[in-house]
Amino acid sequence: MSSDVTSVAMKMIVPAIIEQYTKECSVTWETALERLYNSTLYKTLEDSESALHNISPSLLSDLLIEEYETGSISWPEEQ
Repeated sequence: MSSDVTSVAMKMIVPAIIEQYTKECSVTWETALERLYNSTLYKTLEDSESALHNISPSLLSDLLIEEYETGSISWPEEQ
């Protein structure tokens, strides 16, 4: 995926992840953004070679919750 496509994908997916995360964790938008931007998940999403852009925002939010609570992520297997 090119960097332009990755940039567009990030602009679309980040708000959806944050919206889901704020509902599930009862945190503010700002807190959710801070947690996402400081996460391994976000760094992986920024990688244009990552297939994470094909995963639903709901699952990505669950991965962010897992990372925040445990310090690690159980990455989904490629299908």
